[in-house]
Amino acid sequence: MSVRIDIAGLRPERVAVVPSPLAELGMALHALSEPGHHPGLQGWVTGVTARLDSHLADRMCEADFLWRTTFSDLFMPFAGVPGGGTLPGATLAEDLELLDKLSDEQFVDAALEFTCALPYSTKGASALEDAEARRRALDLAAARGPQQLRFSERLLADPPRIRDWLRQFAQDCDEAFFAEAWSRLRHQLAADARHKTDLLRRKGLAEALAAVSPAVTLDEGAARITVDKLGDGRSATGEGGLLLVPTSLGWPHLMVLHRHEWQPVLHYPVGSPELASPPSVEQLTLRMTALSHPVRMRICRHLARSAYTTSELAQAHGMTAPEISRHLGVLKKAGLITTRRRGRYVLHQLDVTVVARLGSDFLEGILR
Repeated sequence: MSVRIDIAGLRPERVAVVPSPLAELGMALHALSEPGHHPGLQGWVTGVTARLDSHLADRMCEADFLWRTTFSDLFMPFAGVPGGGTLPGATLAEDLELLDKLSDEQFVDAALEFTCALPYSTKGASALEDAEARRRALDLAAARGPQQLRFSERLLADPPRIRDWLRQFAQDCDEAFFAEAWSRLRHQLAADARHKTDLLRRKGLAEALAAVSPAVTLDEGAARITVDKLGDGRSATGEGGLLLVPTSLGWPHLMVLHRHEWQPVLHYPVGSPELASPPSVEQLTLRMTALSHPVRMRICRHLARSAYTTSELAQAHGMTAPEISRHLGVLKKAGLITTRRRGRYVLHQLDVTVVARLGSDFLEGILR
């Protein structure tokens, strides 16, 4: 599974690395509503939450599905401006002006993304104009709760009213906490943008994308960018451009805007606490499958504490050496164990660092 961007005919000068204040505000709202996704931001989240005005906090919950369970494309309106060449604004006010350039149909389609009612990578019927698309959007919104249904009804009845609500909400968030955060974050983002731009000019797109994330690769022969994600999607730059938008608050999320007829955007984290490259989806699948077997779980319990030979594991588990070898082979293919030779013995041990990145609950369970 992956998201693919066709870049056939893309000119080098149409690739830009530019921070976006509105996109970063979207990530700030996400971090505030889902702090568990961002353990490195716990201190900031606690500080903002403690001094947040109760009225603004209530409004933050009113449409949090736009940034909590999905990351609405409304936070990157520059990508939807016709022509495929518009850059993010230098200030939040400039980004909000770009939001006003979206048509009502674009605005509604992007706002309804949380319902999954409309096609994303392909052209679909507008819920503003098509009765069946409208009915389906409202049904799916209702399934997510009354708050989502009320928002969707207001959105479909009066898009300008919701547009004004979102603009005022963003301005109030800016006054309450975001302006202070942006004054610190923009310097890091600008520095990263300069670095990626320099890579683009000196070494080309492949090097710049590799610096964005190991999950992003370029097939120059096929003129295609592939982003390794648990999801399928496709987009094309066409006659437009490609935007790389850095975020300081977004780790570990690497997002791809690939909405039909919008400019493709890679929204990538900078300054992440990762100590190693993230595994591919295929490698992650191998690891989860390997750990799903009860015998391999018990083997991991032994190997987490010390190194063992195949014979020792066979004796401990009441199995034959060939049976243990097959299970060890699965764990080794998944990159979960290391093997070393000591004289005539071959010792196996769990790679605790790799397992810890899969989840502390599992690690605590086998070490309990």
